[in-house]
Amino acid sequence: MRRRLLALGCVTGCLVSGCGMLPGTHQRETVTVWLMKDSASADFLDRFTADFEHTHPDLRLDIRIQDWTGIVAKVRKALAETSGDAPDVIEVGNTQVPLYADGGRLADLTLESMRDWGKDKWLPGLAEPGKEGNQQYGIPWYAANRVVIYRKDLFARAGVSHPPRTRAEWLADTEKLDSGANQGIYLAGQDWYTLSGFIWDEGGDLARKVDDYQWKGALDTPAALRGMDFYRRLQSLGDGPRGADEEHPPQAGVFAGGKVAQIVAVPGLAQAIVKQNPWLKGKIGYFPVPGRTASRPGAVFTGGSDLVVPRNTGDQFAATAVVGALTGAKWDTELARTMNYVPNKTNLAAAVSGEEGVAAMAAGAAHGRATPNTPQWADVEADNPIKQYMTRVLNGADPATEARRASHRITEELTPDL
Repeated sequence: MRRRLLALGCVTGCLVSGCGMLPGTHQRETVTVWLMKDSASADFLDRFTADFEHTHPDLRLDIRIQDWTGIVAKVRKALAETSGDAPDVIEVGNTQVPLYADGGRLADLTLESMRDWGKDKWLPGLAEPGKEGNQQYGIPWYAANRVVIYRKDLFARAGVSHPPRTRAEWLADTEKLDSGANQGIYLAGQDWYTLSGFIWDEGGDLARKVDDYQWKGALDTPAALRGMDFYRRLQSLGDGPRGADEEHPPQAGVFAGGKVAQIVAVPGLAQAIVKQNPWLKGKIGYFPVPGRTASRPGAVFTGGSDLVVPRNTGDQFAATAVVGALTGAKWDTELARTMNYVPNKTNLAAAVSGEEGVAAMAAGAAHGRATPNTPQWADVEADNPIKQYMTRVLNGADPATEARRASHRITEELTPDL
């Protein structure tokens, strides 16, 4: 961050915006912000920058776009920087926050979160991974999660007049749709993100925290086994490969083939489907993943991004001003409308209610979850035992035995070297 001349506008601008820290003598600043490629359009960033610099005449934004490939190593290097050239605000994947918070290299934004930013309304799938104990390091920015993408014409032909609202209805409807050459649903055998939602709906977890240092795999609990049993029954109503995930082959291409009634995916995948098969334009609909009862949609894995402030920022006061503006209601809802995201707060869902796919996504996001909040979870995903467990069960192996085996592997990976 490069120091500039003292400007009286800093005090007034940040008091209005609720930066969260008491101003003292403060010099004109350039705030360096790292955002990820395709998270926000160039037009959105231009409009945000103009508005922010107008309302904060003491600050100038330097927004630098980063690629996801190799970003973990690049962020870790930036967090260890001592030369003063590190970024002041960084966009990170919501489940990546524990990787960066480990070691105390992120600024604690708990006070700002509680006092100024309305953390009680944040989506849980974005907020929870940003916490360590009672301290908040990651500030929710936007979310995206899976919904059911379906063929309206195939539903009508099968006599299904409206999307199902419960898991029991979903199974019954999918069985009707699974006839002739059509698949009721295309669900790859290793789609562990979708499985996670079913496990959470049953009251289970992928892993549970035992104490301050230890996590234990939890796929072998009765609740988690019920989630896997539902997945098995649903997956059997189509021809999804048991030994591959949703990207092998890419399910957009499978759905575009015209013989699949449903897939579980983010709504944006419909664009790729229609591009491959324009005939499907106007025939695609969306609904939230059904829950156990009609009173609420099913739990889903919530992806998306948080904003963090490195401890080595030259000016946390200025950095929090940027975070507060980007994640505040005005610009967060504008981002959601522009990019078809879910806003960061449950009470902002109405901002995207006019878009069918995003509205379905927002309904599910209110009950979203994230992967276990530990830096070691990345080690689990590196050679994911959940995928292997799913394939074995779908191929007829005993679920309880395979769940114990996978849970043991997860426990080993989550055990830190002390």
